[in-house]
Amino acid sequence: MDYMEIYEEWCTDPYFDEATRQELKAIRDDEKEIEDRFYRQLKFGTGGLRGVIGAGTNRMNIYTVRQATQGLADYILNMDGAAKGVSIAYDSRRMSPEFAKEAALCLNANGIQTYLFESLRPTPELSFTVRQLHCIAGIVITASHNPAEYNGYKVYWEDGAQITPPHDKNILACVAKVTDFSRVKTMDEQAAKAAGLFHIIGEEIDDLYMEQLKSQSIHPEIIPDMAKDIRIVYTPLHGTGNKPVRRVLAELGFTQVYVVPEQEEPDGNFTTVPYPNPEDPNAWTLALKQAKEVDADLVLATDPDADRLGVCVKDTKTGEYISFTGNMSGMLIAEYILRERTKTGTMPENPALVETIVTTDMVKAVAADYGVKLIEVLTGFKYIGEQIKFFEENHTYQYVFGLEESYGCLAGTYARDKDACVAVMMLCEAAAFYKKQGKTLWDAMLDLYEKYGYFKEGLATVTLKGLDGAKQIQERMAAFRENPPKQLGGMKVEALRDYQSGLRTEVETGVTEPTGLPQSDVLYFELENNAWCCVRPSGTEPKIKYYYGVKGVSLADAEEKLQALKADLTRE
Repeated sequence: MDYMEIYEEWCTDPYFDEATRQELKAIRDDEKEIEDRFYRQLKFGTGGLRGVIGAGTNRMNIYTVRQATQGLADYILNMDGAAKGVSIAYDSRRMSPEFAKEAALCLNANGIQTYLFESLRPTPELSFTVRQLHCIAGIVITASHNPAEYNGYKVYWEDGAQITPPHDKNILACVAKVTDFSRVKTMDEQAAKAAGLFHIIGEEIDDLYMEQLKSQSIHPEIIPDMAKDIRIVYTPLHGTGNKPVRRVLAELGFTQVYVVPEQEEPDGNFTTVPYPNPEDPNAWTLALKQAKEVDADLVLATDPDADRLGVCVKDTKTGEYISFTGNMSGMLIAEYILRERTKTGTMPENPALVETIVTTDMVKAVAADYGVKLIEVLTGFKYIGEQIKFFEENHTYQYVFGLEESYGCLAGTYARDKDACVAVMMLCEAAAFYKKQGKTLWDAMLDLYEKYGYFKEGLATVTLKGLDGAKQIQERMAAFRENPPKQLGGMKVEALRDYQSGLRTEVETGVTEPTGLPQSDVLYFELENNAWCCVRPSGTEPKIKYYYGVKGVSLADAEEKLQALKADLTRE
């Protein structure tokens, strides 16, 4: 059927509720909108679903959530995992509680146990819960940092990480087979409870999660001494971070924590911020205003599902607040952990640091300095989580820390996804540690630049929505492959890694070798002078992403090189 036929079916079939049918009838005269809602089935990618909330096959609604869950249920049953069950969490977005319950009841109707959180929880706590309850899988309803009109559905496997091969492709295949809504199962909540399939969880998991967070502390003894001198402003951006972040800081002994009142409560419409993303400067307006009022040392923001942390730090010399990238805050935490674990004799044997290919190259210098194995993986924290599993299975390395440029990191192995709650804890501890030495976090960052080099990175994105946008993204990737640039930002391209073909090619010699990483639609250009850039389509949004990094002899030099590279890379 074409999209108009599917649209008519949704408008008339009594399987769809009256509100859904009325929503669709209201757009009958808008063929472009109908096309966008029905030209495809909302893509179930290797991480799950993400899309605009609304009626239609290309939208997030109870029907597409049930459809995806039926495919997941089929796979779980094939794996004999019904008794292990699935834990489910959700964030503050519109329809998140409803989608979470629909997923649970679909699984229950297939005879699968579910453990649903009583209220909103951070994504990393779901990762922890999968492991704690020995579930075969987990689901979290979230669209992370996307605008308010979005929601999403992420799937985790029994190791606590988002699904990776072979489970991602196998689940994808099962979901693709669910083309008829009539075979999608669901049941009544009371019946599911009576059958012993539907369970509510909450405080008991929170307590266990909190203990794991606090166990990552290296110098808890410093915090009570410095707590009265460290002022912290925090915003959860209307999301899930408010309670766990405040609790872990309080239990460690921090006393001067100020939460932005306008952004404290959960709000799926994100009424005080157009884009609830710590990477967006506009998200910081209220927090920075409060920081100046209370003379805060650092300002922290977590995204709605509390897996990403944004940071601003006061420069005492100028009185201004400096925005840290995810690379900067991640490196401060990484170097603090490596240095202090080395000093205190708590570094495990065969320690390893894991980063994605688009994360700062400063990681390489720091890991080499401390004699720690560095492993690079594809973009996506699930590949960092997967490495922890490999370390345990193969008895090779001990995971110490993992980070990605997009404001995500993880200390410890209690979870297998990035965790802003532990990042807040570690960064605030580091701030107390440095303040005792008369330094700010900005001073500590400058020390890293002086020691390892002035590494600086950037990210540019181009949004291309709809069917036409998807084609344009494919065309841009094809153009880079067919005519790869020989020079970018005035720097020579020395090698090209094409992760789709799995080959790294030396430009001058044409010699090729395997990239050593899984197949993915990613191009990575190695440039002279320790510079690089990377191009890939977003896996969750209608965007093409350009990553780039340089190494300079000063902050000004690095910034100049970075801007030249950005201009060249994103030129139409």
